[in-house]
Parts: sequence; C-alpha cells; structure tokens
Amino acid sequence: MSSPTQPDAACGFARRVVARLDIKGENVVRGIHLEGLRVVGKPDEMAARYSLDGVDEIIFLDIVATLYGRNNTLALVERTARNTLLPLTVGGGIRTLDDVENVLRSGGDKVAVNSAAVRRPDLISEIARGFGSQCVVAAVEAKRCGPGRWTVLIENGREATGLDAVAWARRCSELGAGEILLTSIDRDGTRTGCDLELVREVAAAVSVPVIAGGGPGKPEHVAEAINAGGADAVALGTLLHFKLFSLADVKRALHAAGIPIRPLSSLTRPPALSGAELTA
Repeated sequence: MSSPTQPDAACGFARRVVARLDIKGENVVRGIHLEGLRVVGKPDEMAARYSLDGVDEIIFLDIVATLYGRNNTLALVERTARNTLLPLTVGGGIRTLDDVENVLRSGGDKVAVNSAAVRRPDLISEIARGFGSQCVVAAVEAKRCGPGRWTVLIENGREATGLDAVAWARRCSELGAGEILLTSIDRDGTRTGCDLELVREVAAAVSVPVIAGGGPGKPEHVAEAINAGGADAVALGTLLHFKLFSLADVKRALHAAGIPIRPLSSLTRPPALSGAELTA
C-alpha cells in the first residue's frame, strides 16, 4: 500500500473515481448524514451517463433492502451491465451465497456487505472462499464518537453497533474482504471533504484498498482523500448528482495533483447531468 501522504506514482497504480448511487425503490436518492433523502434521478440512466463521462466504477447500494428483507436490484444490474463495461458493485440485501451468485449472473462484478456481515462476520469469509476476495467489498459506515474514535452503524445509519470502526475494518480485511468502502456519516452530503483522520486510520489498519466516501464537494477534496488520507479510490455522490463539478473536473484535479489516474481521453465529454435534467 502507498503511504498516506503520497500516491505510488512510481508503479503507476491508478486511483479510482467511483460513482455511488444510493437506491430507494426505483430512484437514486441523496441526503445529508444519510437522512433527509431526496430523489435525484433514475439509477440506470445516471450510471450510463457517468460511464460516458469517465467514471472508473459504479456502486449501487439499495439502502432499504436490509430493512425490508429484499434484494430487487438485479434487473437494474442487468440493464446497466448491457450498457457499460465498467465494474459494478452491488450492495443491499446481500445475505447469502445465492444472493452473491444472482448478482454476478446479472452482470455485477462485486458485492458490498454491511449489516449482514456485522451480524454474521463469517459471511465475508464465505463469499471470499466461494467467489474470491476481489468479489467482496466490506461497507463500513462510521460515526465519530470521540477524539480519534468512530463507531460502526448499520441499516443505512439507523442502528448503532458499538463496534470500533477501525477495528471492524481491520477484521473485515482479515476475514477476506478485498476492499473497504468507508463512509463517514458525519461528513455524508455536507460537501466539506472527507474525514481525513478516519481515512488515514483505516488505510493504515488494513492491507486492502480503501474507497473513501462521505463529504467530497469539490475536486480538491477527492485529491486530499488520496494524497492526505491514503485512500485508493473515492466514492462520489452529492458532487456528481447535484452537478457541483463534472467527472472531467475531478480527474483534471487528480492529474494536476500528481495522482496516477486512468487515461484522460474521456475528459472532453460534456459534464454530467443533474438529477433534475436526467428525469426531465
């Protein structure tokens, strides 16, 4: 892993910009601190546009799947997989190996697990053994509970667990998770930048890539999460969905900061549409 303060430019390992789409019913929703959700667009339309604009990966998270005991994203995954070659991560309602197999058969590449893994950590090991560590992403929703301390929340931030977020991320890595999707609930939707202290602590504690999320509101925040936080990728929601900046703006900022990224050929495409434009 690269040091928290400097990307590994020597080996050219490209850092990733990931579009995170939180799904409720048939819509992408966005809020602040995982609350006050508002509809911003249709997931397959937004995923297709972000793909054209140059995002590196897409994450679909059905944020109410666990609450209602369902997993209804498969048709969405199939439609998206037909229209893009980007890696797709699918989360929400992943409880069994059958759920994982269904996602992969539908065109997904990875699954994200959170609530079910906290309740039964062996789920991570079972997925890693059955499908490979590269297939399982441990989603960690962290809320600050004191100086240098964060606790894990599940059920899209509705239920506190008492688990230490850094220790839980480390355990997820040890159990076989291939990546950590780390979300700061305190920063989520605030546009004030990632919780760099949290990102640094988790990146130092695990031996797998960390996708930092929660807080980016401008391209500089994305670069900070990588250069100062040690993240391997940054998940973007509010910044993209509300058209604060385009993916081209983000990738130019990363390039200017000396951060290795994937080819810049897509950076001349039009900026991403806002949710209102996508649904007009």
